[in-house]
Amino acid sequence: MTRSTRCTTAKTRTSRLAAVAAIAVVGSVLLTACGDQTEGGSATPTSGGSAATNAAPLFSKLPADIQKAGVIQVGTDASYAPMEFTEGGKIVGVDPDIAAALSKQLGVEFKFTSGTFDGLITSIYTGRQDLIMSSMTDNKKRQEGLDDNGKKIGKGIDFVDYFSSGVSLLVKKGNPQGINTLDDLCGKTVAVQRGTIYEDTFKAQATKCGANKLTIQAFDTDAEAQTRVKAGGAVADLNDYPVAAYIAKTSGGGNDFEVVGSQSDVGLFGIGVSKENTQLRDAVKEALDAIIKDGTYADALKKWNVEDSAVKSATVNAGK
Repeated sequence: MTRSTRCTTAKTRTSRLAAVAAIAVVGSVLLTACGDQTEGGSATPTSGGSAATNAAPLFSKLPADIQKAGVIQVGTDASYAPMEFTEGGKIVGVDPDIAAALSKQLGVEFKFTSGTFDGLITSIYTGRQDLIMSSMTDNKKRQEGLDDNGKKIGKGIDFVDYFSSGVSLLVKKGNPQGINTLDDLCGKTVAVQRGTIYEDTFKAQATKCGANKLTIQAFDTDAEAQTRVKAGGAVADLNDYPVAAYIAKTSGGGNDFEVVGSQSDVGLFGIGVSKENTQLRDAVKEALDAIIKDGTYADALKKWNVEDSAVKSATVNAGK
């Protein structure tokens, strides 16, 4: 999905299992005006060092303050397996593994802190985080700091695009309601994570359904939306394809959900960074190109069976 995702205004976790205990039921793009809600999480360590001693290929490309600190602070919502989730008290998944490869190029630690998705962009504005790695869909609204109505609500952020994905419908195992397309949802109830692009997709479909009303139930986490579908209170959830496929494979031993229909709304996930920190943005872009070239990027995706979502090169603000 374009995990663009999560609060009452906009977010899109482009287009993200909330405690994957919820990995069973667990497991997002618009900007949000929500406050910075991040909480402590875990880290992806690597060795730091001074400019004089750090031998990492791209260490010198980093801003001086990050070189000195030896750490890049990364905001995420670790409830979106297999992209990012908590396991054994540690944040793991596709994004942390990509970050580990980036850290070897840049020579600093990528320290992940988990919080609510709709607070991640604000955490960049406030300087609490240096980057966002949370399956966040790169789109123009987020780039420009606009809400759903095109109103300016923030500075906007830049994105280094690193992953491509479409969205898919997740339904109860056996597909008892015969859902295969968005049009099949008219007259029914769906569940979705609040503030995601998925919620936007359902809202657009509700308009299309007209008098044959589509009822949308929005929740703070995708795990809650999944629970609603599993219990039969909603006929479908919407999610990025890799996430939906992972949920269908793992939840209840593969007996809770299935993915139906074809992928739609294919878009790019981006690593979010302040527009005022172009040096960090460009260093991350160069590091991403380096790990694409040396194969460690492909290895990270292969580990989680998401090779089809690979990009061929790093781009900046390529989302629409």
